[in-house]
Formats: sequence, structure tokens, C-alpha cells
Amino acid sequence: MDKQGLKIATIGGGSSYTPEFVEGLIKRYDQLPVKELWLADIEEGREKLEIVGNLAKRMVEKASLPMEIKLTLDREEALKDADFVTTQMRVGLLAARAKDERIPLQHGIIGQETNGAGGLFKGLRTIPVLLDISAKMQRLCPNAWLINFTNPAGMVTEALLRYGQHKKVIGVCNLPIHTRITIAKLLNVPLESVEIDFAGLNHMVYGLDVRVYGESVLDHVLEIMGDPKKQISMQNIAPIPWESHFLKSLRLIPCSYHRYYYKTSEILKKELESFASGNTRAETVIALEKELFELYKDPTLDIKPPQLQKRGGAYYSDAACNVINSIYNDIGDIQTLNVRNDGAILGISDESAVEVNCVVTKDGPKPVSVGQLPVSVNGLIQQIKSFEMTAAEAAVTGSYDKALLAMCINPLVPSDYLAKAVLDDLLEAHKEYLPLFYKNQNRDRVPSTI
Repeated sequence: MDKQGLKIATIGGGSSYTPEFVEGLIKRYDQLPVKELWLADIEEGREKLEIVGNLAKRMVEKASLPMEIKLTLDREEALKDADFVTTQMRVGLLAARAKDERIPLQHGIIGQETNGAGGLFKGLRTIPVLLDISAKMQRLCPNAWLINFTNPAGMVTEALLRYGQHKKVIGVCNLPIHTRITIAKLLNVPLESVEIDFAGLNHMVYGLDVRVYGESVLDHVLEIMGDPKKQISMQNIAPIPWESHFLKSLRLIPCSYHRYYYKTSEILKKELESFASGNTRAETVIALEKELFELYKDPTLDIKPPQLQKRGGAYYSDAACNVINSIYNDIGDIQTLNVRNDGAILGISDESAVEVNCVVTKDGPKPVSVGQLPVSVNGLIQQIKSFEMTAAEAAVTGSYDKALLAMCINPLVPSDYLAKAVLDDLLEAHKEYLPLFYKNQNRDRVPSTI
């Protein structure tokens, strides 16, 4: 890495999250001297790229920093000689997200962009694109780290580690940071005093213990979380209260996304109510994106607007900046990341992706060993891991049978007949973005019957 100035490439630079990433780089400039930030996007994202890029330039100008913001539709130009690459994309744009949510709900099952049937299809569309980026990185910037916060981050990291040419891969998620910040607020203590031992998979991670100033407060935190008025949840997940006795018997901190698995009927009921009224989370996000980009257009705006917090992905970019800073400066701090397991969690293969605490040094993240997970959660984690592995294989092969098998493995899809019906409808809806499946002629597409 050039100590005189770094080149960072952001693929999906026209994202509404980009201002937060730029803010994070500005805050850390004394430690992280970024000379060039390349924001790359596709032709369909040209307008958003220009809007976000101009805001980024105003933010840098306000900070009086010698950081050059470069905009491009040429991905290879952005990647060439980069020191770090971040990826934040949505293949098929928000219209694809709406289909991922609406089509499963039409069949009476949960529709969500990173879980269940919707999560599977977001992965099927996304993985081939990221594998192509991986191949380009190996050729154009072989020493760079790929920092991915494209969802479903666990499945994507799994695919990149197993099938990608470039192995310097880290998946980041805002959920562990969000959980830690929320717990610090619930306890009314400084954030820096709170440590949480996270282990599991992306959107399936548990807090094994919580410490404040080195002393365990797990039981106290679980007691607080059992209060219906004090819930930990993300913007995009209904904050349905946890049953206090369940938390007490689990003796682990569940993440917000666990509601889809432990409160399936309640979540589904709420989603179906919203669907019946003509809305899903996708429609909310589309409206919010429109509002954000109208704000971003304002030539007097030179900060990240507070409305971005509503987007549901707050702290994603901060997590990415933390990783880059720690690698560049060999800090050796603890961060919760999606990485190659390498024995950190017993019972999961070494080459698989897990989400665990890591020590982050100049050589990258080193996962902290947690041993065997509690029997109470190990089964669910193993089931989701098998889903991710099968889904990743389906994405790289275009195999209809593997995609169906992945759908059936997922606990949010309750029937093989239903799985096939939803699979067929989603394949047709996303045909434009799934060329591998339509090149593959060796698959049985018998119409679904129930």
C-alpha cells in the first residue's frame, strides 16, 4: 500500500449509503490518507452516481482534504491498482427487491430481501456479479482487500471464499455494531465500555456474552430485552417484543433477524397485512430513496443528511471504514466480521464463512475461536449454513435442482410443493438477471402442483 495516499474503489458508488462511507473516510483521514476514492456504477445508475458523487465532492471540499473523488462507469478503471475495494450493490435495483418480497407473500410465506425465498434470489442474482469482480481484482489489484457489504452478506462471502479467484475477502454487516450501540444506550454506559462476544452467521449471529468494563452483564441485558418497551431491532424489522422467559432460557442475545425464525407467524402476519394494503418494505425504501436523492441534489448540502439513518443500513459504511483503518494501521482491535471460519466455530468447515469477532491486523482479520456453539442454537445455524452453501452452488452453476433444494432447506419455506411454486415464479420474474439458469437446459421444469 502506498503510504503517500490510498486508492479506494467503491463498486455501487451511486448507492444512497455512499455519503456515510465518505463521512467515515473524512473522519479518519489523519489515520487513513485516501488520495483517490473511485465511485463506480452501471449505466442504469449514472444519474444517482452523479448526484452522490457531487455530494461527496462537496463533503470533501468542506473538510478541506486532498481527497479526489472520481466517478466512472468503467469498473476496471476503478479497480486498477486499488488498495481496498468495497462493494455495495443491488442487482436488479429496488424493483427486484419488491419482487423478492411480494412474490413469496403472494404464496403466503415470508418475503424478505436477505432471508427465506427472497434472500435466496438476491443471492442468486448477486453472486455471479461479485465473482466477476473477484476475477477482475485478481488481475487488476491482486493485493487489495475486498470489503463486501452487499446482502445477503453471509451467502455472498461463502460464495466468494469457495468459488472466487481473489481470496482476500471480508464481509461486513451493520447488525453487530447496531446491537452494541443499542445495548450501550439501554445500559446508559459509554459505547467503548461494552464488549459483546458474537458468533454465528450473518443475520444469524448470537451474543454469547456481554461485558461492561470487563464484567459480564448478560443476565441483566436479557432482563432488559424482555421488557416490551426496550427492544433491539433494525429499521427494517418489526420490533415485536421477545418473550422474557424465552430469553432467560436461551441465555444468549438473539439478533433482530432472529425474529423471522423464532416469531415466524407474528412476522408473517404483519407482512401480509402490509402486503394487503399495497405496501412492503421495498415500497417504503423506494420512497425513502427518492427523498434522499432529492436532498442529495441540493447544491448547498455538504454533509451526510440525518434522514439516511432511516434507510435501515446505518453503520454499514462505518463498519467498512473501521476494517480498512485497522488493516492499514495494523491496529489489532476486535471487530465482528464475515470471514473464513478456520476453526473458530467447531462443527462448521474451515473454508466456510462465519460471522465472529476477529482481531484485525495488517494481515487481515483473524477469527477468535469460540469452540462448539450451544446445542440450543447449533441446529438452526447448521441449517442456515447448509442453505447458504447450497444456494451458493446454485448461483455458480445455474442449477434449478440446487436452487430448489436450497429453497426447501430454508426453514422459512414450509413445503417442497410451495418451494417449487415460489421458485418458478421468482425465476420467471428475475429472468433478465439469471442468465446461468436459462443457459442450463438440463433441468426439469414440470409445472408446480399442490
